[in-house]
Amino acid sequence: MKSLIALLILSITTATAQSIDYNLKKGFIANGYDVVAYFNNKAIEGNVKFTTSFDGANYKFSSEDNLKVFKKHPEKYIPEYGGYCAYAIGVKGDKVSINPKTFQIKEEKLYLFYNAWGTNTLELWKKEDENKLREKADKNWQKIKFKK
Repeated sequence: MKSLIALLILSITTATAQSIDYNLKKGFIANGYDVVAYFNNKAIEGNVKFTTSFDGANYKFSSEDNLKVFKKHPEKYIPEYGGYCAYAIGVKGDKVSINPKTFQIKEEKLYLFYNAWGTNTLELWKKEDENKLREKADKNWQKIKFKK
């Protein structure tokens, strides 16, 4: 019985010690774009002078003010699905890189999307019922968020 309890505690500790697989293309979340600026409906590339780390991921900001805003409530600004393409997570459970200029703020959450070679997955997301895709993406993300 004691060994069963010890094994249970070990498995819980191991599961919580894992870190989320964030999309860190160019070494930063959102390819180095300012995650606070997205909430002002702007896709602005961050400046290396204004950087920080949170939960094992690096962030760049376009201004010292945005860096300060992030530091007050970082959880609010973390992109959904680790910064991978929301559409790809929803449709196939695949981790696909993003175009940092293609984003959506919905219900106070940041969603990023792939947009290249004539495929804009934000348009597909909206066209194919984003509420259903978001539900699927939430479930898929729970299965893959720790896998590299």
